[in-house]
Amino acid sequence: MRILVVNGPNLNMLGTREPEKYGSKTLAQINDEIKQFAFEKGIEVEFFQSNIEGEIVDKIQSAKGTFDGLILNPAAYTHTSVAIRDALLAVQIPTIEVHLSNVYSREDFRQTTYTAGVCLGQIAGMGDYGYKLAILALAEKLK
Repeated sequence: MRILVVNGPNLNMLGTREPEKYGSKTLAQINDEIKQFAFEKGIEVEFFQSNIEGEIVDKIQSAKGTFDGLILNPAAYTHTSVAIRDALLAVQIPTIEVHLSNVYSREDFRQTTYTAGVCLGQIAGMGDYGYKLAILALAEKLK
């Protein structure tokens, strides 16, 4: 089983960006933990992060036929990107949306998601553990 983990804008700043909301781990540390967790379950993971919407769309499109599942943290693009939503619809790869913070307890605009409606589900507010929960959920769905 192969899973692609895609992270959106500003997540490359984890560890220093608002640690009270996003934690103190860097994205590289989180990815290392995800990789180890997935390996223990016999799952291969690949990681991608971009601050550029079009690059995220391109990566999602390139995943068709290569990955069995997708974990997506679109970050701020959650609330604005029809293009990412359309890419998810185009590839039809089982996807789980992940957010480190609970977007529903934050500003009103963060409570609108363009992407969750085309995903299997959404995990929000569980910090970096949300990625591990998404791996477990995808593994169960892809059996």
